[in-house]
Amino acid sequence: MAEETQPKWEGKATADLKGPTPDQVWPFLEDFCSLHKLLPSIDTCHRVEGIPGQPGLIRYCASASLGGDLDPSKLKWANERLLMMDPSDKCFSYEVLDNNMGLKSYVSTVRVMPMNAGDGKNGGCMIEWSFASDPVEGWGLQDLSSYIDFCLQSMATKIKSAIQEARG
Repeated sequence: MAEETQPKWEGKATADLKGPTPDQVWPFLEDFCSLHKLLPSIDTCHRVEGIPGQPGLIRYCASASLGGDLDPSKLKWANERLLMMDPSDKCFSYEVLDNNMGLKSYVSTVRVMPMNAGDGKNGGCMIEWSFASDPVEGWGLQDLSSYIDFCLQSMATKIKSAIQEARG
């Protein structure tokens, strides 16, 4: 009997940043190994192998606050490979490799796009985080979508605050 294949889960979250331009926001996202600086729930994120900014770069991310503690056996972790980085289009894609969160065939693209204020002036920008994944055991698609939206909104808030602080 053939194994039944479930359809891929797909979703997208967006965050609007009123004011900052894509050129101001992109440097925060371009450093693939600095996720811990943008997401308070990530305790560590560092390069495992590869060249920064180049496809093939692998990062390790871990979190004690996602249900674990500092005991390595209780950490939630993932190794993620950068698939594509396009600074001119301000986007990158990555895939989750080994992990202990139940993610399988997870691929994501993060993109920064300008927003028009309607009068032709800068209206700020939007960060879009899209994903495709095999179903995650113990989760529903809405659970994964909500988690990604929460992470993106947290990142957007942190980025906007950092840009405002830099302005003085």
